Amino acid sequence: MKVLLDTNIFLHRETNRIVHEDIGQLFLWLDKLRYEKILHPLTINEINKYQGVEVLRSLNVKLQAYTVLQTSAPLHADVVNNIVPLDRNENDKNDTLLINEVFCERVDLLITEDKNIHKKANLLSISDKVYTIDSFLSKVLIENPTLVDYKVLSVKKTLFGMIDFQDPIFNSFREDYPGFDKWFNGKSEEPAYVAFYKKRIGAFLYVKVEGKDESYSDIEPVFQPKKRLKIGTLKVAFNGVGLGERLLKIVFDNALQQKVDEIYVTIFHKHPGHDLLIRLLEDFGFKHWGIKNSSAGQELVYLRNFSRNSDRTNPKATFPFLSKDSPIYFVCIYPEYHTELFPDSILRTESPMNFIEDEPHRNVICKSYISHAVNRNIQTGDILIFYRTGGVHKGVITTLAIVDSVKDNLQNFDQLRRACRGKTVLTDEKLKTFWDYKPTYRPFVVNLLYAYSFPKRINLAKLIELGIIPDVNNIPRGFGRLSTENLNLIIQYTQTDESIIGD
Repeated sequence: MKVLLDTNIFLHRETNRIVHEDIGQLFLWLDKLRYEKILHPLTINEINKYQGVEVLRSLNVKLQAYTVLQTSAPLHADVVNNIVPLDRNENDKNDTLLINEVFCERVDLLITEDKNIHKKANLLSISDKVYTIDSFLSKVLIENPTLVDYKVLSVKKTLFGMIDFQDPIFNSFREDYPGFDKWFNGKSEEPAYVAFYKKRIGAFLYVKVEGKDESYSDIEPVFQPKKRLKIGTLKVAFNGVGLGERLLKIVFDNALQQKVDEIYVTIFHKHPGHDLLIRLLEDFGFKHWGIKNSSAGQELVYLRNFSRNSDRTNPKATFPFLSKDSPIYFVCIYPEYHTELFPDSILRTESPMNFIEDEPHRNVICKSYISHAVNRNIQTGDILIFYRTGGVHKGVITTLAIVDSVKDNLQNFDQLRRACRGKTVLTDEKLKTFWDYKPTYRPFVVNLLYAYSFPKRINLAKLIELGIIPDVNNIPRGFGRLSTENLNLIIQYTQTDESIIGD
């Protein structure tokens, strides 16, 4: 596999200034996977412009660890027609030459932090071959789980005073915010959420509730008086295991419990990892509101409406609220898959230590359920009630989810694997067995949003008593339709927060 590295990636790696904290992980994975590290002649030209004999000599010595292209691919006609007219200066033209190498298949992948190159990749429909450092790490960690030599423990609620504020995860905050250490120590008795890897922090989240009397004079446009949840700090140091979505789920859980009207976050848009965070927030309904002016400079403000509005056509944007008009389905899931997919719905009889959250499918909000069911009329926005099988007394409903998308008419196994990568409990081997189980009737994939774990569980005996299930011999298979009255009974007897049902 030939991986072309943009000049910015080479310089991140080989100069003394640390620009991206994951640059070491990137090169570790390139070496583990035995990918050939390629540089374009343009990079050599850029390096030779460096001032200082010693710096230039050092960089040229380090070039020996890379393969430099001896020739450049002629510009493809599609590149000439679609990309070249957009170039306005020499840098633009150089970017086009790099993307052309990928388009002409002289190299397999390109890694760059340059936004313009990523835009060009989208225009040429080759964005699946052009990566940032973060997106490449996410890709390889999902595709190569056996190579990962660490386990990310469950996200735990703890106190600031119990956390080592000298951990490297806080370095960027210390650079951005003067007085960060003083602020951190002042929070010693307040709660935060952390995930540890050995003695290092893999992820960190701090949220706070702000009342209607909070002053927002430093935000433009100024917020109107409302109860809000502020994401004070959110950072993921270890990519590829879904911790970003895991932390965001905790944000939504707290917002629901605190019954806030809005959620917001302020972001300095100057670190590479912030693009990934912004994309995640935007996927889940956050919108750019304005700016915050502080002593540290200007920050972007992203705001999420948390009223009970629900959008059946785009449930992520109004997650975790359900549409009261959506069809409701009863879905069975076997015990060996249940808690793997929904660790927050763990039963009292199960040990949490058996479900250490080092797998993407455990952490992410968007999960995949694969089925051979006859009923394939499932639609985006539909409501799913998951029933953990186990008989009259041990079989219980545990989890509520919202359909995000449905992938049907899959043509081959690779399409199935891609449709649920990082979101399914099934290994590739088990997934292949599932694909081959009925060659004339292939499975389909329901991508769902894990929304809620029922505080109180209802077993099959109670479901029959309430009339939700007719009898023990008529448990719905596949996707069994439930009525609105059934859902209301489930909400009542599971002691679920009724506000999760949107207007």
